Amino acid sequence: MGKVLILCTGNSCRSQMAEGFLKSFNENLQVYSSGTKPSKYVHKNAVLVMKEIGIDISENKPKLLEPFLKQSFDYVITVCGNAKENCPVFLGKVKHTVHIGFEDPDELKGTEEEVLKEFRRIRNEILVDFYSFYNNNLRKIK
Repeated sequence: MGKVLILCTGNSCRSQMAEGFLKSFNENLQVYSSGTKPSKYVHKNAVLVMKEIGIDISENKPKLLEPFLKQSFDYVITVCGNAKENCPVFLGKVKHTVHIGFEDPDELKGTEEEVLKEFRRIRNEILVDFYSFYNNNLRKIK
C-alpha cells in the first residue's frame, strides 16, 4: 500500500485538491495533506471546483505538518508554486521527495467569476500533473 503526503503552506487549496485527486485514482492509497502554516478552513472555491467534477473535499480540514513528521511515507509531494512562497521541506522519513508546483489560487484577484475560472484552470493542471505522477509512480499499488 502506498503512503503519500502532499505538502504546502496553507493546506487550503492546491494540496487539498491534489489529495482529492489521488484518492479518486486509487482508494487503496493512503493520502494525506498538510501545511506548515495551515489555514482555518479549506478554501470554498477549492471545494466548489472539485465538486463540479464529482470529488467531495468539503469535509477536509487543513492540518499542521508536525504530526506527520513521526510517520514514514513513500512519497512527499510539495505543491507550492512561485518564488515568493517558501516551499516546505519534509524532515521525516520518506523514500521519495517530489515537487509538482502550481500557482496559488488563493492569491488571485478579480471578479468572483474570474477567480473561479482560475481555480478551475489550476484544478485542471493539478489533475493532469497528478494523474501523470500516479501513472508513473503509484498505479502498480493495489
